[in-house]
Amino acid sequence: MALPPLTPEQRADALKKAAEARRERASIKARLKESTGRRGEEIAKVLAEAESNEIVGRLRVSALLEALPGVGKVKAQQIMEEIGISPSRKIRGLGSHQAQKLVSHFSE
Repeated sequence: MALPPLTPEQRADALKKAAEARRERASIKARLKESTGRRGEEIAKVLAEAESNEIVGRLRVSALLEALPGVGKVKAQQIMEEIGISPSRKIRGLGSHQAQKLVSHFSE
């Protein structure tokens, strides 16, 4: 299905909105990367924020985990497999048990 043609104003608005979303997701990743406290608490904060903020909710769980210090692509994939989270899952798509397991995994 082809997208309808956009007017120049609509295109500019869409580009602004996309840039804002990227900035917000990048700030969350930076906050996680700089966090020196408990990682479980930081993840819980992001999960709570995702309930009310659609931009945060669209962040992939793998990107969230990879933003944590000491967690790369392989370790993030292992954690997600262990918990039972699909590689393409976004934060807002997590079930309550998955979110709880994710927080408890980093609270240990």
